[in-house]
Amino acid sequence: MLKEVLERNPNDAFARYGLAMEYANAGQGAEALLEFEALLQAHPEYTAGYFMAARTLADLDRVAEARQMLIHGIASAQRTGNDHARAEMQAMLDELEAR
Repeated sequence: MLKEVLERNPNDAFARYGLAMEYANAGQGAEALLEFEALLQAHPEYTAGYFMAARTLADLDRVAEARQMLIHGIASAQRTGNDHARAEMQAMLDELEAR
């Protein structure tokens, strides 16, 4: 269903994020990352996309890339005034840096 929505409207942020999450939850990290990349390219202020992309990268043991994603996400959260998301991403970044 999400793919159908995206066929009609490729810039639907909610559907793109949902599809990325479906892939991530199914253990299809590479596919999830492609969707997160498309999401963030079209909607750089979709802050949750950075956090979940970073989590997916960390799950794939791509820690350096996860850190970079979090840095970009923290900047996005600061621009949009999303303090909760900023704090969550900072906590994850701190955890990754402790590895």
